[in-house]
Amino acid sequence: MTDQTPKRVLIVEDEVLLAMYLEDLLTGLGHEVVGQATRIDAAIKLARESDIDFAILDINVAGTKSFPVADILRQRSIPFAFASGYGAEGFPDGYRDEPALRKPYAQEDLQRTIARVFADRPPV
Repeated sequence: MTDQTPKRVLIVEDEVLLAMYLEDLLTGLGHEVVGQATRIDAAIKLARESDIDFAILDINVAGTKSFPVADILRQRSIPFAFASGYGAEGFPDGYRDEPALRKPYAQEDLQRTIARVFADRPPV
């Protein structure tokens, strides 16, 4: 059974128009974007402090990798997916099994990724 509960989502994306497009896709699927970060320092703060169910992390945020943000989310048991123009190829060890969305985003891929992440988790 797939969890259809709306999620509170954090977006980490340095391209403002792409972040806006992703927010539109997420709200169109019934989710709520509760935070956006265009820089890693802001993303780290949001990852530590925000009440979120899920996050989408651009791999390369203004020249800095988002892995420290992923580590915080893991510590908090908050699922996430990476976003990249290249997909999961080239992810370092420890991150290769994480879900990856390929840019540009397609609503069906986003929906499928969120469903996959929450398929084995209890509803929030």
